[in-house]
Amino acid sequence: MKRISPAKALLFAARPKTLPAALAPILLGSACAGACGGFDAVPAILAALFALFAQIACNLANDLGDFKKGADTAARLGPERATSLGWLSPRQMFVATLTAVMVACACGMGLVAYGGPWMLLVGALSVLACLAYTLGPWPLAYHGLGDVFVVIFFGFVAVMFTAYTQVLVFPPFAWVLALACGLGADNILLINNLRDEETDRVAKKRTTIVIFGRRFGLGLYLFNFCFMFLSPLILRYGYGLEALCVLLPMVILPWMIAGPLKTLSEFEDPRTLNPLLGKTAGILFVYALTQSVGLFLSYGQFSI
Repeated sequence: MKRISPAKALLFAARPKTLPAALAPILLGSACAGACGGFDAVPAILAALFALFAQIACNLANDLGDFKKGADTAARLGPERATSLGWLSPRQMFVATLTAVMVACACGMGLVAYGGPWMLLVGALSVLACLAYTLGPWPLAYHGLGDVFVVIFFGFVAVMFTAYTQVLVFPPFAWVLALACGLGADNILLINNLRDEETDRVAKKRTTIVIFGRRFGLGLYLFNFCFMFLSPLILRYGYGLEALCVLLPMVILPWMIAGPLKTLSEFEDPRTLNPLLGKTAGILFVYALTQSVGLFLSYGQFSI
């Protein structure tokens, strides 16, 4: 078994390819505030830092939680896991997770000045959900709630409260983007669960794929992408954002998703799905970036 330094092991465990999923909702929420004429860079930066370190904490906790529950075995087909391979001890991983949580909380405390004291509750629930994903007596990921967790916290909570800390209201059209972002983030989880279906069954990890099957997962992946790229049409024709620039994400639809959909429709060896993790996270980030550009070009167009 190869050995690597603790720093490199932590980098593996943090799963940097998935981190764009943490920044995408902050981009969208800030852009929603901009469309309302109220963008504020300081809470946007604080929200981005909180989201980034909360995601890292979630990934580290996932590494530790799956090791403790026996989901990471020699049969694992995904990227290497630091705890199961002995690169980091469970205690080291716990300390790293706790450190990431503390940094996230320190960044999140600054948002109280912008969104009020109830941001403490929002932050606490977000951190608790990150840790409860695979840790604790009733881990969400092991009871078919992983997808729900992702849509709620990477979609609705992150997008809506990022916007709220800047304009002190929940812009009506932001709910559409929150759902689109949550579904896009869920696609990253779906790739993981499609790849790990067999080992998850053995570990009694009841993911959506284990419960409903591969065909359901493939259909959900396609549906999520379809909603993401239809959402600009809902913004323009459902909420009166008249500028054509809000349709910008639709320009990237053909070339961004063609490759992943082709791979999914043909895959037989689950290991071929590993490259799709980064690609799916990249699609979500590019979607959020282009949609945000479109909204910022509509700055102040939506009155609240």
